[in-house]
Amino acid sequence: MFRANVLCCAGTGCTAGNSALIYEAFNDCLKKYNLDSEVKVIKTGCFGLCQKGPIVAIYPDKVFYCHVKVEDVEKIVSEHLYKGRVVKELELSDIDLETNEKILDIDKIKFYEKQKRIALRNCGKINPEDIQEYIAVNGYEALGKVLTTMKPQEVIDEMKKSGLRGRGGAGFPTGVKWQFAADQHSDEKYIICNADEGDPGAFMDRSILEGDPNAVIEGMAIAAYAIGAHHGYIYIRAEYPIAVQRLNIAIKESEELGLLGKNIFDTGFDFDIEIRLGAGAFVCGEETALMMSIEGKRGMPNPKPPFPAVSGVWGKPTVINNVETLANVAQIMLKGADWFSSIGTEKSKGTKVFALGGKIKNTGLVEIPMGTTLREIIYEIGGGCPNNKEFKAVQTGGPSGGCLTEKELDTPIDYDNLIAAGSMMGSGGMIVLDEDNCMVDVARFYMDFICDESCGKCTPCRVGTKRLLEMLTKITNGEGTMEMLDEMEKLCYEIKDTALCGLGQTAPNPILSTLANFRDEFLAHIQEKRCPAGVCKALLTYSINPDVCRKCSLCSKQCPVQAITGVPGKEAFKIDPVKCIKCGGCLTACRFGAVERH
Repeated sequence: MFRANVLCCAGTGCTAGNSALIYEAFNDCLKKYNLDSEVKVIKTGCFGLCQKGPIVAIYPDKVFYCHVKVEDVEKIVSEHLYKGRVVKELELSDIDLETNEKILDIDKIKFYEKQKRIALRNCGKINPEDIQEYIAVNGYEALGKVLTTMKPQEVIDEMKKSGLRGRGGAGFPTGVKWQFAADQHSDEKYIICNADEGDPGAFMDRSILEGDPNAVIEGMAIAAYAIGAHHGYIYIRAEYPIAVQRLNIAIKESEELGLLGKNIFDTGFDFDIEIRLGAGAFVCGEETALMMSIEGKRGMPNPKPPFPAVSGVWGKPTVINNVETLANVAQIMLKGADWFSSIGTEKSKGTKVFALGGKIKNTGLVEIPMGTTLREIIYEIGGGCPNNKEFKAVQTGGPSGGCLTEKELDTPIDYDNLIAAGSMMGSGGMIVLDEDNCMVDVARFYMDFICDESCGKCTPCRVGTKRLLEMLTKITNGEGTMEMLDEMEKLCYEIKDTALCGLGQTAPNPILSTLANFRDEFLAHIQEKRCPAGVCKALLTYSINPDVCRKCSLCSKQCPVQAITGVPGKEAFKIDPVKCIKCGGCLTACRFGAVERH
């Protein structure tokens, strides 16, 4: 028994912040103070509040330390763990806006207060590399219950009743998908976990697999029993090395305990899992392309029908579920469909995990009940835009989604509401944009991404997206025309109607949503040759106000092309617009506000 546990975040973000060295430093320092037999150091998955990482939590004291450095470790050990005094300057806290008092209870801190964790329930709480810790929090109890007390159809019925919809983006009812596969007569069926998370800014699936891989494995086993499958694949991109490592550990430990493999729980049910690594192609998130990749072929989509539940990998009935979807399954089986369906909205049950990023104070992972508004997520959980900048838009659904503005902030989040507002749920990326973002440039960024990731199989996506990118680039360079704007909009709808797969069909969404909500910015670029946000370099000009210039020469020293001339101490400096490459170095260098950007 240990009197205290030190939980060190070992998710990707904190690992990049040297959390591995912090973990080692704690072990070394505890030995130095002869506390290694009293205090245990544990690696965990992501705590969610990535903005404050690296994070270290002390239990049972329930004290969270943020922005921890290696050099802080000895102070935490000597003061908190040895003397019992909390290190106040490192403690994670919040301010109650009504009483102006400091909030120290982690559950009452605004970032966590409105969250309800189901898929993320164990992330940041257990060691993902120790299956015994997962078992200690009811792990594999649901699998045992299902295999020993329920028939496959009863499992499917419970899943239907829960109202769980696919968390990968499409939102198809999970129980209905399982039913389609169960109804097929075949000598073999397959379960696939889609962990090919390719949306820019999305890291939900990655964090679940890094923090609680056994939850996904258990969900896959339950799904396999329900449809009559005996083999599963986890398709995960090779760029997730920590997740891959922990999945391999979890599978090995599960096999050693008889939770995977032959005759699980002495019920006669066999199930094994194989990991397949993807090469980072965005299109392989599309289920037919994913299956092609698993079969060793080039990852390219195929027309549907037939749907995977009828003819999937190797031509056999296949169920493909997203990581987050599978992470919910065991909890539904343990607590019941009624419990799960009591959370959320009428048509969107349960919770949804979002990766909150961009121009937001509290970046990280949030899991909220369906029906929570965008305003609650961005302002109450996320803390709003930093540096008192004005909120402009939020991009949901990644390259397949759209930008929502101030007028949609009170929209309750669910699948149908977001589509009605001109965006979509997607896998759960949520990127906040402020007044310094150019929406034309944002549309260009997403189209550039789509062009790079297009598999090239169909002409609308292969050629059409390139034409859209060309037009957007011309607009950001000040070469756009009003005719081009009409042509671009027309082409967007043609691609939506004719592209082969869902990725191509949704590719124009960022353009259409920005045109709908920020047409004035497009017009400014085209008619006035001006970027209102000051982002598009080709449309910027720099000048020096001679009345403010201190003749110090700091600006000229920073200019890489000698476009700034003047006499130090005698003559105000000026910028040659022909030579200027608009790098902005002079603006940064000037301490007196003499350099102006137009």
